[in-house]
Amino acid sequence: MPCLHHLILVEPVAGLPKVDKEYYVMQSEFYTKGKYGEAGLQPFSMEKALKEIPDYVVFNGSVGALAGDKAITANKGETVRLYVGNGGPNLVSSFHVIGEIFDKVYPEGGGIFNTNVQTTLVPAGGSTVVEFKVEVPGTLIIVDHSIFRTFNKGALGMLKVS
Repeated sequence: MPCLHHLILVEPVAGLPKVDKEYYVMQSEFYTKGKYGEAGLQPFSMEKALKEIPDYVVFNGSVGALAGDKAITANKGETVRLYVGNGGPNLVSSFHVIGEIFDKVYPEGGGIFNTNVQTTLVPAGGSTVVEFKVEVPGTLIIVDHSIFRTFNKGALGMLKVS
């Protein structure tokens, strides 16, 4: 059962304030008959879906889609805006960038923002927008802070700051 999740941005008439870098991050989960990492095409498991026990929780469609050579990038001193969606279908996301505090979080993609947030909840079928200034070179780790989803199911990305 193929799953396609999309994130659509509807900007205010005047647009959003300028930032240096913008990226889309879409979280989704997959329920397969095989186990995590099992080779080959894996059919959908309704049993696992009904129990809400996904084999994979990933960013941008697959394990490693935002890691290594596919990591997103920024330069020290730049402001980064992430449009974060959660295609679900079942789990909420505890979205976090290890090593950063979000300067602004627009909960559920709305027009009002919170400041100085370290982790934000993104509902299944929902979205949020986060902004932060990167101040130190290195690799920041993007996670679902329901942390076993990160290290055991694939919800890990990277932001490489030069």
